[in-house]
Amino acid sequence: MFSLIKYILFLFPLIFSFFKAKDHREYIIRGYAQGTDYSVKYYATDSIVTKYAVDSILSVIDSSMSLYKPYSNINRFNESSEGLDLDPHFTAVMRKSFTVYKATKGKFDVTVAPLVQAWGFGPKRIDKFPDSAAVKELLNCVGMDQLRLKGSRLTKSKPCINVDLNGIAQGYSVDVVADHLIKKGLTSFVVEIGGELRMKGPKPDGSGMRIGIEGPALTANGEPVIRHVISINSGAITTAGNYRKYLQKGAKKIAHLIDPKKGYPLDNALISVTIYAKDAVTADGYDSPIMAMDVNEALDFVASKKGMEAYIIYHKKDGSVADTLTKGFKKMIVE
Repeated sequence: MFSLIKYILFLFPLIFSFFKAKDHREYIIRGYAQGTDYSVKYYATDSIVTKYAVDSILSVIDSSMSLYKPYSNINRFNESSEGLDLDPHFTAVMRKSFTVYKATKGKFDVTVAPLVQAWGFGPKRIDKFPDSAAVKELLNCVGMDQLRLKGSRLTKSKPCINVDLNGIAQGYSVDVVADHLIKKGLTSFVVEIGGELRMKGPKPDGSGMRIGIEGPALTANGEPVIRHVISINSGAITTAGNYRKYLQKGAKKIAHLIDPKKGYPLDNALISVTIYAKDAVTADGYDSPIMAMDVNEALDFVASKKGMEAYIIYHKKDGSVADTLTKGFKKMIVE
């Protein structure tokens, strides 16, 4: 009798899981926001989250931090001479930005906006790339040490200080949407905006969430390829790279990631950095500044951050492409 009870107790979770998986169905929401595509996939017994709700959340964030919205709070701050009282979204992202700025010793810097624009990656078109004199002059208006955040009030020491949150705001947006799903009681989902992801699982059938990790093309004119597939049940994955978004200057490619200290686009060995962290704002905030490091520095930095893992693709000295990863990231790979 005792053995029978043990057997029934053993079977019950499996039976419950089977019916739970059968009752739940997959819902997918797709749309366009923040200059890119987004998708929300979740498992539920009913359509608990609507496209209208997701679009509304992202619209509010755009009104706060989009450089492409003339009325946004970030543009109001950039146009101000001294500063602005920020909305809660802007405030939260700035707090995180100061944390990442200090941790990376200035490799992450949201005041890089004038340089981003000068090199052709801002909201306005350019006719030519800046020369060394122009870069030197622009550097006078770069540096998060010239910003102060007190409560929700962000001030700047010079009127020319502008901020660009594209290196972190998208990850924050992913988290806000994910938190909305969690508040709705969802326990199995993937939120993706422009390639930045956060997920919670497992799926109703007990399997893990599977995510493809992209890398540069294997041939000169080829398309980017999926290098690995990972399976995780919680956390966020973001990628920074210089093989997709760039401009051409003769035979040279100009990367969209700008060194805020030197004023020039990054030109080092790293090709892409994929970061795993507990939330997307953390992963997104650190992936770009890690791109500014050499391989060993990047691995040591990630190792110093609890709960962070990394997959790095880089050029070897002979020009060939290689990759490396942390032990924790390796454990996530299933293909």
